[in-house]
Amino acid sequence: MSYYDTVIRNGTLITPEGPVNADLGIVGEKIAAIGQGLQGREVIDATGKLVIPGAIDPHVHLEMPAGPVRSSDDWVTGTIAAACGGTTTVIDFVEPEPAPAGPVETLVETLHATSLRRALAARRAEAEGRAVIDFGLHMTLLDAQPETLAEIPAVVAAGCPSFKTYMTYSMKLTDDALIAAMDAVGRAGGMVMVHAENDAGIAYLRRKLIEAGHVEPRYHPISRPASMEVEAIERALALAEAAECPVYIVHISTGRGAAAVAAARGRGQVAFGETCPQYLLLTDAEFDRPGFEGAKFVCSPPLRKPEDNAALWRLLASADLQTVGTDHCPFFYRGEKDLGQRDGAYPPFTRIPGGMPGIEARLALLYTFGVRAGRLTVERWVDACATAPARIFGLYPRKGALVPGADADVVIFDPDREVVLTHARATSRPGASHIYRLHENCDYTPYEGFGLTGWPALTMLRGRIIARDGKFVGQAGGGRFLERGDG
Repeated sequence: MSYYDTVIRNGTLITPEGPVNADLGIVGEKIAAIGQGLQGREVIDATGKLVIPGAIDPHVHLEMPAGPVRSSDDWVTGTIAAACGGTTTVIDFVEPEPAPAGPVETLVETLHATSLRRALAARRAEAEGRAVIDFGLHMTLLDAQPETLAEIPAVVAAGCPSFKTYMTYSMKLTDDALIAAMDAVGRAGGMVMVHAENDAGIAYLRRKLIEAGHVEPRYHPISRPASMEVEAIERALALAEAAECPVYIVHISTGRGAAAVAAARGRGQVAFGETCPQYLLLTDAEFDRPGFEGAKFVCSPPLRKPEDNAALWRLLASADLQTVGTDHCPFFYRGEKDLGQRDGAYPPFTRIPGGMPGIEARLALLYTFGVRAGRLTVERWVDACATAPARIFGLYPRKGALVPGADADVVIFDPDREVVLTHARATSRPGASHIYRLHENCDYTPYEGFGLTGWPALTMLRGRIIARDGKFVGQAGGGRFLERGDG
């Protein structure tokens, strides 16, 4: 009889083939067996609990510079929060300096400093020895200069086959630059990720609002309406189809935008769509909070209408929308989100750093409001939060599924544990036994007071327990960089 290092017994395993009542055997860092009556040196009882693969968050921003501020979670605090919430892998971003335009002779002196490969190495070094879970990186393309595009095959070979592009903000690519980037990435065997919003329309609407004195946070969503996202998604899909490049549309906030991706997939295009918990659970009513509180919810694209929530849930349930990332990009409300506010006067909403925290609660939010609410099957929940990101971003079958040979990234999820989310310190108010203080390094959470049923009881990374009952118990800097394939 074989003995395993660890056996997880009596739980319901959520596998790619569906729920299985079986034991899970782990040897070293790998899942070695799924079966009945497995014997182990250490046995973990998972009676009444779900056993699922560690979640993968394909979209986070740790230590991201944003003008005069920087996202408040670093590689340590952000990955500890992720681990406590059942996430064992995150994929962040490299943001190199753009190459200057001009004749070749003016570029030679600057290419070394702006190299994509150097930027990738620097960002990887920033995380190594600090991240407590495994991590990958997406490369950001800020220009389509020939010298930049020439580096793409080497970046893919270095384990970074996904490239983020923007159709808005100061780092936007014009259509001709975007399709050139898509062509180069596609030929190198990579995939382009797109933040899709129509920059010209947004600039026009923003200018009109500010000139009329409409500068409070409530005007943020009015400056970036649904039509600006939908048009940009359709344009990005058309450009990607012409370039024959796989495309992944990030943080889709509208039902119409998600439907456009689904239609492209129906035509045979290699296209994927991601949404986030905030677009499933929150609406633009949050911007009408008293005073400046609406600034807490400023992100781009903005929160939408209840009908968008409903449409996104439907498309997520049918797998016409493939993944749920967090776009975790936290800024402190005091000192960052309220940047420029003086003596009660409102600064233009454009000065509010865009982004919200969310890395820790994603898995449980999707369970409570997806599975328990009857919107998602338990298999679809695991797929959206783990398996699909692993497949799309070149991590499967090493990550994202409970299969022999995979890394033993395992979450034991208690479907009956009740928690109430807060950013505050421990409290003695009624019901305090259910209070769960999030580990995110931020002075608020957009999910303050949300009552959840279902929370991770234990998180394992490559066979080692790193979080138990909401406490991090893992190894400092125990995360590894993941060189990814092309999916």
